[in-house]
Amino acid sequence: MNEQEGNFAVAQNRGSAFARFLRLIRFSHTIFALPFALAALVVAANGGPSFRILLLALACMVTARTAAMLFNRFVDWEIDQRNPRTATRHLLATRPVVLTWLVLSSALFVFFAANLNRLTFVLSPVALGIIFFYSLTKHFTDATHFFLGFALGIAPVAAWIAQTGRVQLPPLILAFGVVCWVSGFDLIYATQDYDFDRREGLHSLVVRLGLPATLRIAEGLHFLMLIALIGFGIVAKLGAVYFAAMIPIAATLIYEHRSARALDDVASINRAFFNSNAFVSAVFLAAVCADRIL
Repeated sequence: MNEQEGNFAVAQNRGSAFARFLRLIRFSHTIFALPFALAALVVAANGGPSFRILLLALACMVTARTAAMLFNRFVDWEIDQRNPRTATRHLLATRPVVLTWLVLSSALFVFFAANLNRLTFVLSPVALGIIFFYSLTKHFTDATHFFLGFALGIAPVAAWIAQTGRVQLPPLILAFGVVCWVSGFDLIYATQDYDFDRREGLHSLVVRLGLPATLRIAEGLHFLMLIALIGFGIVAKLGAVYFAAMIPIAATLIYEHRSARALDDVASINRAFFNSNAFVSAVFLAAVCADRIL
């Protein structure tokens, strides 16, 4: 480990145990998929859901994502230590601590789901199985990005079930949009690991197709996402404010793709990646709330 990497490792290990835990699970990235689930909840409730349902749904989303991230850290412990981008993660917590928090967060998710309605309780183990399975896919398929998209795409459907107790067409369309969105930005994100994945012999669509083709596929997926968001607005009978929000969302996605092609350092790519996708999800939620609540 060189001096620069050593300084970064020390910085990673600073702060309280709770702060290190939040960095371990990349809690700041919760803002990506969470707004889509909240938007589905708002539409399903035709306005503001009850405080009880909102609180329980939020608890389910946070604990499910926490469990998924901890499972990923646990099963990829050795691989992460060999990857320069993730090599300092093991400094944030020990593996037994990760396992303990994984079990606890999974149990809490099932508990919160059980307090929503019978269907959410019945489906809670299925949801955990789906989000855990993603972490295993990189060991046997190049399509891992689409499994991640599917894992996050179930969030709007789960939120809809939390409110209504059933599955309907609008959340399924929105889920398809989230699958395309997440798969697309994960492909962009995965370009950072191109050299490592090729060296380690890991299953990687980026390695198989090359960087230019990967970025073209990501562009196509984000185009499909926009179509799905428009379709969701039509089926859910949203108004002009919602459809107007598609313009800044499209512009932000274009910016993200141009940045992915132009930037060549990890820090800049991460910054553009985080800012762009956080903006997309925030604008989407704001547009839905403006239509249904205001």
